[in-house]
Amino acid sequence: QVQLVESGGGLVQAGGSLRLSCAVSGRIFSGYAMGWFRQAPGKEREFVADISWSGGSTYYADSVKVRFTISRDNAKNTVYLQMNSLKPEDTAVYYCARRRTIVPSTSPDDYDYWGQGTQATVSS
Repeated sequence: QVQLVESGGGLVQAGGSLRLSCAVSGRIFSGYAMGWFRQAPGKEREFVADISWSGGSTYYADSVKVRFTISRDNAKNTVYLQMNSLKPEDTAVYYCARRRTIVPSTSPDDYDYWGQGTQATVSS
C-alpha cells in the first residue's frame, strides 16, 4: 500500500510558524525527490518546494523563499516543511508528493504519488 501521510497543519496567527511532516512508505520513498504543493479555495494547486533524494538540492516558489525550508530525513522516510513568518495568503491545504522525473519540476503532472493534505490556516 502506497502511503503519504501529512501532519502538522493547524491555525496560527500571521507571523507565526508551522512545521509540516510527510511520512512516506519506504518502497516509494527511496531514491526519489519529494515536493510540497498547496491549494487554496478556488485556486489551482501550486508548487511550494522540492528537495532532491540526497537533500543537497532544494527549490522554492518565489512566494515562499526565505520563509519556508524543506528538508528530509531518509532514515525516517519523512519530508518536512518548516514555515516561518506565515501570512494569511499562505492559508491552504498542503500536500506532499513524490517527483517522478529526474529533472526538477514545479508542475503537479510530474509528481505521481500524493498525500491527502493537511490544512494550514493563517489568521490576520
